[in-house]
Amino acid sequence: MSFKQKLIPKFLRKYIDYYLENGFRKTVKKFGWKLFAIIFLYYLIRDSILYIIIPYFALKGIFNF
Repeated sequence: MSFKQKLIPKFLRKYIDYYLENGFRKTVKKFGWKLFAIIFLYYLIRDSILYIIIPYFALKGIFNF
């Protein structure tokens, strides 16, 4: 398994493989907009943790808020 494949979450791999084989239009027709909602929520939660929650607790520990 390559480094690039390790970065992709397991639940998204089947969708990405289908997209690479069939293209954008067929992927949307098969999986619908629910797929994009799942991807959006995944990255929203991940980025919130990375850029808001972790720095908040780091600063809270340093400055004793």
